[in-house]
Amino acid sequence: MTREQILEAIRAHLADELELDPQKITAETRFREDLDADSLDLYTLVQELEDSYGVTMTEEQAEKILTVGQAVDFVLAHDPSAKSR
Repeated sequence: MTREQILEAIRAHLADELELDPQKITAETRFREDLDADSLDLYTLVQELEDSYGVTMTEEQAEKILTVGQAVDFVLAHDPSAKSR
């Protein structure tokens, strides 16, 4: 998958989960500050990333991911089938 495909998938998941307009979610969007995501929302996102991309994320790694773009970068760095384009 490309960076754009992963971004689109994460955007769609967040829009559905948080009942938001997906066009308002960008790589720079912050989970807590911009989306008002709580701990359960973020846990659900981590589960979605692990299930969808076969990556494993520790609690420490998850705490460092503050933006949508950082989540995309994590998937790209940890999923051998993902390609940075």
